[in-house]
Amino acid sequence: MDKPIAIVTVSGPMKARSWVPALVVASGVLATVPAAAQLAPPNAAGVTLGHIHLAVTDVEAHTRFFTTMLGGTTVTNGPLSLIQFPGIYIMLRKAEPTGPPAGSVVNHFGLVFRDLPAALALWKASNVHIEQSGNPNQGYVHAPDGVRVEFFGDPALTVPVKMDHIHAYGADTPAMQGWYAQAFGGVPGIRPRVSTPGWIACDFFPGMNWSFSLSAEKLGPTRGRSLDHIGFDVTNLDEFVKTLEARGIAVEAPPRQIPNSKTRVAFLTDPWGTYIEITENLAPGR
Repeated sequence: MDKPIAIVTVSGPMKARSWVPALVVASGVLATVPAAAQLAPPNAAGVTLGHIHLAVTDVEAHTRFFTTMLGGTTVTNGPLSLIQFPGIYIMLRKAEPTGPPAGSVVNHFGLVFRDLPAALALWKASNVHIEQSGNPNQGYVHAPDGVRVEFFGDPALTVPVKMDHIHAYGADTPAMQGWYAQAFGGVPGIRPRVSTPGWIACDFFPGMNWSFSLSAEKLGPTRGRSLDHIGFDVTNLDEFVKTLEARGIAVEAPPRQIPNSKTRVAFLTDPWGTYIEITENLAPGR
């Protein structure tokens, strides 16, 4: 593997970044995720969170960031290359994104770390841009192309790092919550890991949390931005698409097979502009 690199972010989401060699902390604090780590079990609707798909200017730089800095593991499923964390895959596609996630309906996603102090030490030594306010157990790290990853610490984790949440913004959060509950079988609930109980409404999917916050700003769609779309994995794609269509939810691209793989995919967009991929058999070895 090449020497890891990290970013120093210049103020402003779209300004140039300087790249410097990372100062590696040789303590193994972000040991990579075991190859056996998989997606969470499907919920009652046969749905689990599958992947976050990033459209990026430099695939190698993002791969280094998500493995060396955040502890992911590279895996393959036929022709598909993925970065694996417990509960999520990160997928990368080379592109010129129209902008960062900020300004779109999906602002960021979050991971939780078992040893956050050690992770923070690694990021600081590697000159990774970190945002923190008054909470030492929460903040954001910056990946290239304006991708922000929220972080939390939880010493009770059984793995070094795992998926925590996706955070969307909109003018009608109850409607967003209800739509995801109906479409994907999410269970309406309250966001964990916040200082004020009931601070935010959300849906719980197996192993993760889909959070919704109010925004008075008119937000753009995700498609074309560096966080291009979110993927859900289902047990039976054809039947799931039929169920969506019976509920009046249109599928823009019907199910199709990924060549040379067992994976099948379909696409739709939620009413607020989140581009969504639905997959079957995304996880390697299925």
